[in-house]
Amino acid sequence: MTRAISVRLDDDALRALGQLEAQGLTQSEAIRSSLVHEAARLRDRQALVAEVSALEADEGDRAEMAAVASLMEQLRAPE
Repeated sequence: MTRAISVRLDDDALRALGQLEAQGLTQSEAIRSSLVHEAARLRDRQALVAEVSALEADEGDRAEMAAVASLMEQLRAPE
């Protein structure tokens, strides 16, 4: 199902739309693909935040990171 909407574009959005149209996309294609792309990017970011939170909550993983950091510090060349 499709639904028509109206949108007001500022100068930056108009320039971006022009760039997409210059690549051969219609206005509708450009706007639809941009919306889908941005939603996917947000989902990816949220998944990454969740993964980082899970890793930070893992005591074993934090201990391993600290051990690796300590080892790297010991191996660092003297100044």
